[in-house]
Amino acid sequence: MSTASAPDSSTDDEEPVVMVVDDEERIPEAFAIWLGDDYEVRSATSGEEALEKMDGDVDVVLLDRHMPGLSGDEVLERIRDADYDCRVAMVTGVDPDFDIVEMEFDDYLTKPVGRDDLLSVVDRLLSLGEYDRVVTEYFAASKKRAVLESQKPRSALEESDEYDQLLADLEEYERELDALLADLDPEEYETLFYELLDE
Repeated sequence: MSTASAPDSSTDDEEPVVMVVDDEERIPEAFAIWLGDDYEVRSATSGEEALEKMDGDVDVVLLDRHMPGLSGDEVLERIRDADYDCRVAMVTGVDPDFDIVEMEFDDYLTKPVGRDDLLSVVDRLLSLGEYDRVVTEYFAASKKRAVLESQKPRSALEESDEYDQLLADLEEYERELDALLADLDPEEYETLFYELLDE
């Protein structure tokens, strides 16, 4: 890592991380060029290499299905089993069949994939991940408020700096949720709604 004094290093540290996994080397290379201006891109040309490079910093995985050795389907399963907090899009020449119903991916792109489509999918998946984070924080803060309001007299709540901060946090989460929901289409909104009901 560069030192903090280098102006670009701080922004680099905040860039979302996208992992591109495909055994055709030209594809990770092309995707890295397309995504490199906005994201930190990691490339892997096998399932084994992808899992070696995988860690909690990865936000989005673009994953081919058919690869020698460990297939994309197996890599996806291992990523989910390890509970990595990331979104996964299958980017593949394999036409989808009914087997995808049981697969825990977030999007499915059939090759060839153009630059605009790829950027759009990565942006959307990052928005969904951010939505999950804000919803989790919002519900946790809501629960804390409910517990305090059921246990503490109004006078104590009004005198508490911690309670005031909790209310301010809730307002900020609501603003973030409104902004994120504005970027989702109705189908995505419905999907997120049912995901929340299942949790």
